[in-house]
Amino acid sequence: MTRLTLDDFDFSLPPDLIAQQPAAQRSASKLLDARCTVPVHRVFRELPALLRAGDLLILNDTRVIKARLLGCKPSGGAVEALLERILPQCEVLVHLRASKAPRAGSLLRFADAFDAEVLGRDPHEGLYRLRFPDDPLLLLERYGQVPLPPYIHHAPSVDDEQRYQTVFAKSPGAVAAPTAALHFDTPLLLALAERGIAIGYVTLHVGAGTFQPVRCQDLTDHRMHREWFEVGAGVVHAVNEARQRGGRVVAVGTTSLRALESAALDGALRPCRGETDVFITPGFHFRVVDDLITNFHLPKSTLLMLVSAFAGFDEVRRLYALAMAQRYRFFSYGDSMLLKRRVPA
Repeated sequence: MTRLTLDDFDFSLPPDLIAQQPAAQRSASKLLDARCTVPVHRVFRELPALLRAGDLLILNDTRVIKARLLGCKPSGGAVEALLERILPQCEVLVHLRASKAPRAGSLLRFADAFDAEVLGRDPHEGLYRLRFPDDPLLLLERYGQVPLPPYIHHAPSVDDEQRYQTVFAKSPGAVAAPTAALHFDTPLLLALAERGIAIGYVTLHVGAGTFQPVRCQDLTDHRMHREWFEVGAGVVHAVNEARQRGGRVVAVGTTSLRALESAALDGALRPCRGETDVFITPGFHFRVVDDLITNFHLPKSTLLMLVSAFAGFDEVRRLYALAMAQRYRFFSYGDSMLLKRRVPA
């Protein structure tokens, strides 16, 4: 295959296909079953019938925090902070929007409630390092806003606080939802268990970098953002058991896949926790995941590149064209598809 560049992952999407609201019911969204030669249009609640007893479903249990803060500089100029990562000693890394870059040592006033000290700017990631006066999670929960993606044009509502969160969210730290998992509700989880489908949980705290555009035509020049993840011993054991009984490992979302494959970069899947900056593009060698449930992603995004690596570049282009023709809804509140891993020729 010819070496791919950024423009190969571009496509034109009608704006009205960008979902602004979730489906009325989580599991009522569309699911494009693309594991066969002829894709089948389904509803997400049909998922248990599409899997086999003995399969293992891997979900990301990260919890979205209220990561957007509005405030001002001492001069009165407006600032907007979007958290990227929480650091020790009440420090945070944030994306900061302001008319003029704040200087190290200055204070920013957020929500007219607390001051954060500017410690400096990371020269590599371009993020600002701030020090909060108290536990960042507590301050964000009290004064922050749900960090809806930039392509969702309404202000976050009480409904968004519930729907831009999975029903099994547990570990706080994400600033974007693991969106493929938003389609699961409690009845669907019960139906999967009754079907004999095992479920395991990993954690990957989705960072705001997931929305940052790739700007390098040569993908080898792109610097991938880092995200904290954990794959526990229980999940490793569950994967090994699934393999022994002939079951498939089905990752729910690119975040679950990224966590699993990051924990297997050295060859075998092992318990692992830390930060990953793995950049998955066509040619990547997958070691763990057999099938993938994923939403439809932004043009020129690292997530589209990951999905193309998993299912095949030409196949994903075909499926996106089909989804647009059938008016599937795109991005975070949109519909999803079920893919199988492409076996290299």
